[in-house]
Amino acid sequence: MEETEAQALERRRMVDSQLRSRDIMDRRVLAAMGQVPRHRFVRPVDQPQAYADAPLPIGHRQTISQPYIVALMTQLVEARPEDTVLEIGTGSGYQAAVLAALARRVISVERIPELAAQARRILAELGIMNVEIIEGDGTRGHAAEAPYAGIVVTAGAPRLPVALRDQLADGGRLVLPVGSRDGQMLERWTRRGGEVHRERIAPVAFVPLIGDQGWSEEAAGREGWSFGG
Repeated sequence: MEETEAQALERRRMVDSQLRSRDIMDRRVLAAMGQVPRHRFVRPVDQPQAYADAPLPIGHRQTISQPYIVALMTQLVEARPEDTVLEIGTGSGYQAAVLAALARRVISVERIPELAAQARRILAELGIMNVEIIEGDGTRGHAAEAPYAGIVVTAGAPRLPVALRDQLADGGRLVLPVGSRDGQMLERWTRRGGEVHRERIAPVAFVPLIGDQGWSEEAAGREGWSFGG
C-alpha cells in the first residue's frame, strides 16, 4: 500500500510542528520520525488523524502514543547503530519501527498475541527486518539477549521492574513511565558500573504495565486505563 502525497505532507508537518518546534533536537530521531509511516500502524477509521498530536486507540484497550511522546522516549534512550534495544509493549509496532531506524536490532515483548501478530505483519509489509517480536510478560524483559544498550517501556509501571534494571548494560539507558492511575513520571535510568541513576523527565499518562513485576490484571482493570502507551 503506497502512501499518498497528502500523508507524506502530514508527516513532514508533524515533524516540524510537533517535534522540531519543541525539544526534539536529535537529527537521527527527527529523520526516523519523518521516515516511518504512522498511518500504517493505526486503524483504518483513524487514518485521517494518524499525524495528529494525540494518542489513538488500537484495540484491546491499548493505544498508539502521540508522536511527541514516541520521539521523546526515542531521544532519551539514545540508540546507536550498533545497539540492541529492548522494547516492552509492542502495541501497534510504531515505536519499534522508529527504534529500528536507529539501532542494529530491536527485541520487542508484547503480552497480547493479536497485537503481536498484527505488528509483525505491518513491519514485514514495510520491509523492517531488524525487529523481533516475542509474546510474553514484558516486566520480565528478555534475559536471553541481555544486556541491552537501551530499554524502552511503553506502559506505566508502579515501580522500576528489577528484571529490566538487571538486563541493562553498563552505560545503557532505560526509559519508562512510573506512577499510578492518575498519571506517571517519565524517567530515565542509566547504569554506571554497579549503580543505576534516575532522572525524572516529564509527567505522562500511559496504559498500565501488566505482569509479575508490574500491575496485576485485577489491579489494572480496577485502575482503568488512560492515553499513552
